[in-house]
Amino acid sequence: MTAQTLRERAPAYLAGAAAAATPVSIAISQILLGAAVLALLIERRQWRWPPVTAPILVFLGWTLLAVAASPDWRAGMPQVKKFYVYLMIFAVFSAIRTLREIRYVAWGWITGGTLSALWALQQGYQMYQATPRFFYYVYTNQSRITGFMAHWMTFSGITMMALLMAGSMWLFDRDRRASRYTLTAIALLSIGLLAGWQRAMWAGTAVGAMRLLWTRKRALILLVPAFAAIILILNPLSLRDRALSLIQPQEGVLDSSAHRRALRAVGWEMVKAHPILGIGPEQVPKQFYAYAPPSVPNPVPSEWSTQHLHNVYYQYAAERGLPALAAMLWFLLKALCDFAKARTSRPDARWVAEGAIACILGIMVAGYGEVNLGDSEVLGMFLSVVACGYAAIRASQEP
Repeated sequence: MTAQTLRERAPAYLAGAAAAATPVSIAISQILLGAAVLALLIERRQWRWPPVTAPILVFLGWTLLAVAASPDWRAGMPQVKKFYVYLMIFAVFSAIRTLREIRYVAWGWITGGTLSALWALQQGYQMYQATPRFFYYVYTNQSRITGFMAHWMTFSGITMMALLMAGSMWLFDRDRRASRYTLTAIALLSIGLLAGWQRAMWAGTAVGAMRLLWTRKRALILLVPAFAAIILILNPLSLRDRALSLIQPQEGVLDSSAHRRALRAVGWEMVKAHPILGIGPEQVPKQFYAYAPPSVPNPVPSEWSTQHLHNVYYQYAAERGLPALAAMLWFLLKALCDFAKARTSRPDARWVAEGAIACILGIMVAGYGEVNLGDSEVLGMFLSVVACGYAAIRASQEP
């Protein structure tokens, strides 16, 4: 490969590596993202703007207004710095142009997610050895598996998307040469996701998986409730206890359902008081008690986290206003509709569109229980999934 060819291919290599690295390391991914943007500028490559550019710009613009109107605008600057992550969708869509390149990125997600799941399972085994008798209490209240990520919620969000993309590839990809490896990855990612004990991610994965199975063959959708029933009956890793804790928390363990109801109640009061520009990014923990209704204990129990509202919709509406939430929903729903319309345009590109649809549904469902798109790692991977979806549509339309 000549130096000129390498320079021409550098944007695709760097943007693809930045996207593929999201399940492994946010630092490496963001360094590669910066290098990809620089390579695009040096190469004077024409930037391509995805069809969701308008809602993204509206969301970012409204965030700036919310920061400016905040009583402590300096505290909101971390959310402005997070704008950098949104470069992922523009860099990947501009640099990745072929289905072959998209496939390499997808294998990066699947491989990185699988390795992270394997490492997480080793972490879980060590935790169990340390406290076998009180494992449920310790694992629920103190620490859980994280894989290559810094937090178990981040790990579960990344694993969910890697699993759904692997499932889409296995169900819809016409190239069956690597199907055995894909099936192995699906099994390991599934075990890792279950062991993460993140019920919101379980729900998101179930909805995304049902969409994939329904599209492939409607009768296959029965596999999801059948799998859930088997898990509940066998109760591996105390998964039945974890699932039933939604309605009957165990003694001494956080009642997360009551916790989240209280957070939503506070968020609703914030939205009612400041529906246009919100109370300001990063202001939820600082102003929590000022908006807490009588139904919320004051002070709240020590195990309740009030750093955010554990709900991406309430979080964006409370800290940035309803227009910001509307812009984010516009982005998600437009991408969902675009991929649904284009999924059959070219058979060898279908798995990309189907996987993107499943990931969007998974993120939207899981977002009711977590501020998943507020997490840079999850956001970066999600934006790269959407970018690859649009790149696949563009590639399928070219001769």
